[in-house]
Amino acid sequence: QVQLVESGGGLVQAGGSLRLSCAPSGRTFSMYTMGWFRQAAGKEREFVAAIEFGGSTDYADSVQGRFTISRDNTENTLYLQMNTLRTEDTAVYYCAARSGLLLGLSRREGQYAYWGQGTQVTVSS
Repeated sequence: QVQLVESGGGLVQAGGSLRLSCAPSGRTFSMYTMGWFRQAAGKEREFVAAIEFGGSTDYADSVQGRFTISRDNTENTLYLQMNTLRTEDTAVYYCAARSGLLLGLSRREGQYAYWGQGTQVTVSS
């Protein structure tokens, strides 16, 4: 059974940093495009960042220049380094993997088949 488990969330002051991790189990995701999404209270889930199997990346405009997505294929782990956090970054953050091998970058959550349960990030003012 495939599982994605996020960790690293927490409470941080505005301007601070956090690093999220996502550790898949049940399958190796080195050849899958993976992404991070987030959902703030009362809002729809939105795209944050994605990284292709080859290392190409894509970011939402709201996090461009502040967040960095990366992956360690030897450890089968996905990361999201979040710097200069803002109160509006407060949300539950989810990692996700696309449904098949070698599929490219996507911002559409419907194109991701595997999801973690999420980790809460709270940024205080």
